[in-house]
Amino acid sequence: MAVDRTGPAGIVLSASVARRYYLDGRSKVEIADEFGLSRFKVARLLDAARASGLVRIEIRHQGEIDVDLSVRLRDRYALQHAVVVDTPDDDAASLRGHLGRAAAGLLAEVVTADDVLGLAWARAVSAMAQALPPLPGTPVVQLTGVLSLPGGPDTSVEVVRGVARASGGAAHVFYAPFTVPDAATATALRQQPEVASALAQVPLVTRAVAGVGLWAPGQSTLYDAVSDDDREALRGLGVCADVSGVFLSTEGEPVRAELSERMIGIGADELRAIPEVIVIPYGTAKARAVRAALRSGLVGGIVTHTALAQRVLEDDEGPGAG
Repeated sequence: MAVDRTGPAGIVLSASVARRYYLDGRSKVEIADEFGLSRFKVARLLDAARASGLVRIEIRHQGEIDVDLSVRLRDRYALQHAVVVDTPDDDAASLRGHLGRAAAGLLAEVVTADDVLGLAWARAVSAMAQALPPLPGTPVVQLTGVLSLPGGPDTSVEVVRGVARASGGAAHVFYAPFTVPDAATATALRQQPEVASALAQVPLVTRAVAGVGLWAPGQSTLYDAVSDDDREALRGLGVCADVSGVFLSTEGEPVRAELSERMIGIGADELRAIPEVIVIPYGTAKARAVRAALRSGLVGGIVTHTALAQRVLEDDEGPGAG
């Protein structure tokens, strides 16, 4: 006689079958033999157990990584790596520290002796460098010129040297500012032996780490460092974000500006050629800039925090997104 799956006997049978399958690792054929059922009946019982809520499958990590958001972000933007840290975001310095440690952990896990690491200057990248354990002799390449802030963290040169010193790899650095007054000066500086030698290593970079800036006051160190004329000119061109000195529209399209000709660093094509660029954005105000970066195709990895990841996903999936 058939057993009613919704009655007591049916519920107990379904639970027993589910326990054998999910907890004991028994095959459907083995379970069918034990209970005198067909394997198709076993399959239907397992499906019904999940559909009714009798069996719930959860993937959980008891730690500071938000596994669900990490997977959603990775899948939504087809990323190689996505790490979302569940941490309070009311203090920028503390938040940078948490993300820096998470990014350091990711790099320590994925970087090999065959990699060449590129570092662009950003506060979050500096925080990561301070937490980074020694890498396996990995060479480190400076991707952007020096942009120092009063009372700010280390310059790009110091960050690269520090990571390379800890790892025992070569440090390819250059002492040149990120931006200069005119294109002729930028061209001359790029031809200086030290600068040219370091930038010649960029095609060898296999992984890079950068920040994401929103083109607005207090949301981008580059925005805060340039003149009012430059800020307005880029805003007029529709610039929404900057990643390692590469300007992006809201849709993630690279924007070439007059300021681009006056910068010492890598361009969009060079950034795109790097197999994986990992960004470390923080602050919910940057959601629009992060979406632009993730849409650009320039970024292959992200380390961020719960509030920002939620905002990025909600705004990109909600009504009128885009």
